[in-house]
Amino acid sequence: MNLNRRIVALSLILVGTLFFTACPNRESISKINADPGRYRNKEVAIGGTVRDSYGFLDSGAYEIDDGSGTIWVITRRGVPSRGSQVGAKGRVRTGFNFGGRSFGTILEESDRRAK
Repeated sequence: MNLNRRIVALSLILVGTLFFTACPNRESISKINADPGRYRNKEVAIGGTVRDSYGFLDSGAYEIDDGSGTIWVITRRGVPSRGSQVGAKGRVRTGFNFGGRSFGTILEESDRRAK
């Protein structure tokens, strides 16, 4: 019985460690905008309020404001509506053009959560 408890405890620790190391760090938008080269092509998580959004078919872009700054998020699925609280994760890209507009630093979305 004691051996079974140890196996279960070690299994939980292993699963927890794998789960938490797979999650990207949540960063403030001001840190990303201040040094975009540091985050370039790295996966990060951000969260905040959608200030602006533009969609076409199932793709588009939306702007997130976390109180420290704003960043545009490019998505390949529907865009959230203005005023929505969202969390997004993805890779930071620089020098991106979309729909005739130039965006200096953007987040290419890989996952999104609505709050």
